[in-house]
Amino acid sequence: MIHEITVEELSEVKNLLLVDVRSEGEYQEATIPGALNLPLFNNEERARIGTTYVQISPALAKEQGLEIVGPKLKGLYEQASQWAKGHSLVLFCWRGGMRSKSLANVFDLMGLSVYRLHGGYKAYRHWITEYFRGEFPLKVVVLRGNTGVGKTEILARLKQDGYPAVDLEALANNRGSVFGSVGLGSAPSQKDFEAALYVRLSEVSHFPYIIVECESKRIGRINLPPSFFDAMKIGPQILLYDSIPNRVDRLVKEYAQFPNAIPEIKSALGRLTKILGHKKITLYNTLLDQGNLEEFTEEMLKYYDAIYAYPNGPQGDYDYAISHLDPEMGLRELEEYLDQWSGIPRTATLSGIRDTAK
Repeated sequence: MIHEITVEELSEVKNLLLVDVRSEGEYQEATIPGALNLPLFNNEERARIGTTYVQISPALAKEQGLEIVGPKLKGLYEQASQWAKGHSLVLFCWRGGMRSKSLANVFDLMGLSVYRLHGGYKAYRHWITEYFRGEFPLKVVVLRGNTGVGKTEILARLKQDGYPAVDLEALANNRGSVFGSVGLGSAPSQKDFEAALYVRLSEVSHFPYIIVECESKRIGRINLPPSFFDAMKIGPQILLYDSIPNRVDRLVKEYAQFPNAIPEIKSALGRLTKILGHKKITLYNTLLDQGNLEEFTEEMLKYYDAIYAYPNGPQGDYDYAISHLDPEMGLRELEEYLDQWSGIPRTATLSGIRDTAK
């Protein structure tokens, strides 16, 4: 029997496995986080059927689709059967129409228990956009500081310790500067970023707040939802600072771990030519060619520190300031601040957190 399920009900299904039956191109553009791709039609086939539907007739397009999918059914069923072991399959296409319906009927006839997502991916996308449309429901604590002070490192430790840390740069696969994509590969689509952000926010929704690193409206090619960015501007602002040697060491370790880092850094550096001038760019390229990453990094910190202009010590413009000279002490101080500010100690149980947050 085929079960219809809404986007709101997805979290209620145990051992759920989402199956996107759209073409690989549609899947790569955007999908529901965690979904696997089982395309009924590939990119070329989908385009051919669409052309027939528009230029000739819907009836002929359906016949054409039947001819294409017939030989594939056995393989599609076998793959679905493997995925169905220990999981409940939820099939979806663009609008919950012909593709997911036809495949669900075949799987049902073959004895698989499957769900169909009502409204398909379009309904899921609507759910995400509506979540970010109104006033953002959580308070946002923002961790600020100059490049290399260890904001991302602190977020990772906070998450490990059970705090509601959200690493926006990890979700965007970009560090938010001209060198932001070095070693990281391609970024997600805007739709996939927003879906991944929603998932992470859902994971920590039992807290009344989250903590993020300060970002501009744009991280690489990704735009932060306006309601989220507005919440970042009015939440508590925490300053993190560290010494130049520590910052240089941290950044060199971060970027040098990638095998193709130097060529990518040099390519990114070229985009600063109009700002820094050819003479400086030539000097920086020479430092990179010589493998003098420490001096190059220190020079780039001078550039970025002048832009961001964060203080390197406590200042009254911030709600709290933390030294990262001793990472463990800095982390403990920040966690104590969060516990006191929120009234929620990290040792609280989830039920305790909910009670405290009321």
